[in-house]
Amino acid sequence: MDRDVDSTTPKHLRGKYAIVGIGETSYTRGSGCTTRALGTRAVSAAITDAGLTPADVDGMMSYSFNDSTQSPTIAGDLGIRLNFHMDVYGGGSSIEALVGIAMGVIEAGMCKTVVIYRAMNGFSQVRIGGTGGRGTRAGLSGDSLFTRGIGMMSAGQMFCHTFMRHMYDYGTTSEQVAHVKVIHSEHASNNPKAFYQNRVSVEDVLRSRMIVKPLHLLDCCVETDNGTAIVVTSIDRAKDCKHIPVVIQSVVGRCMKPRADMHYQSGPISTVAGHYAKDILWPNAGVGPQDIDVTGSYDAFTFTTLLQLEDYGFCAKGEGGDYVSSGVMRLGGARPNNTSGGHLCEGYTHGVNMVIENTRQLRHDIDDSCPQGADGKRRHTFDYAEGGCRQVKDAELSANMGWGHPGMGSAMVMARGDSARGV
Repeated sequence: MDRDVDSTTPKHLRGKYAIVGIGETSYTRGSGCTTRALGTRAVSAAITDAGLTPADVDGMMSYSFNDSTQSPTIAGDLGIRLNFHMDVYGGGSSIEALVGIAMGVIEAGMCKTVVIYRAMNGFSQVRIGGTGGRGTRAGLSGDSLFTRGIGMMSAGQMFCHTFMRHMYDYGTTSEQVAHVKVIHSEHASNNPKAFYQNRVSVEDVLRSRMIVKPLHLLDCCVETDNGTAIVVTSIDRAKDCKHIPVVIQSVVGRCMKPRADMHYQSGPISTVAGHYAKDILWPNAGVGPQDIDVTGSYDAFTFTTLLQLEDYGFCAKGEGGDYVSSGVMRLGGARPNNTSGGHLCEGYTHGVNMVIENTRQLRHDIDDSCPQGADGKRRHTFDYAEGGCRQVKDAELSANMGWGHPGMGSAMVMARGDSARGV
């Protein structure tokens, strides 16, 4: 494809950094271990996948919330001496933002190689959604002054206004949006490690019980226990690692609407942060949505995928319902989305698993059920029938879109090493 870049486009750090290692534990309900153990296993797996040793890593960051374990502990357990660490909380917009911070601290000479991880017992210990005792004991302060008192406590309760307004503004239907779950379940059926591997139909989604209008149970993500990690380093170091580098072309970190706390009071309610983030993402990457081969769109709910793909420019505003129900997101379609099954089916990781999946896609090394050769590499068939392949053929460019809430989002464009546009 012709992907020439306008010479006036700011390049920033395009092509200078790469993801060189990925690691994950199984996606389960009932891990039987601590987040310390989950984090240590995921980080160790990512370092090994990169062909590195703990001595090669000197930076570490995590999305640390609820029962997670912080970086110095994980580093100590693995014998890593850190020159830089940071543990932050920021919702589902964290992973792409952390990648951007990793690039910045390496660029500043503060460290050389950074591992980013998320460790959570999101089902067996601290569950994110719901109310119960945890909600009634919490004091009213800060943002909760505007939310808890009127019953806006879970993510579904807080986001549903945006979803309903989109239906009102553009005629979007529950049937259209249900295709997000249907397509992601098809992808998960080809993923041996996905928690939910059964394919579902539009009717299955619409028949599942209502959680908060317009969200049915199957419009909502799975809750799981897991550890996930990625390794970020400079392109010069990446060339000596085990796999072809997956090169970071552009990052947006926690871009916001004019108000992030009461996002529904500023700008169209049915417009999300991606509307603003796209004006950073695409110019800095030197490509546009039309160039992307595979997407990873945060699917805490079916609607979050629709809204992000629309506001990042993959279709016109108001056409998200037609886009997600057209088949374009399906394996074998023009631009597959969440080929692992995403948060709706594979597991919930606050976005890390979708970065891991697109890293594998760009390596052309998806861990599906295709046969392996004597060299250990899979011979992808590109047959996307149930239980088959999920590798996107000739994938060169991916886009990941993270979601904190309708008013906050992050994003990242990555390229296969031999396709990347350097500085």
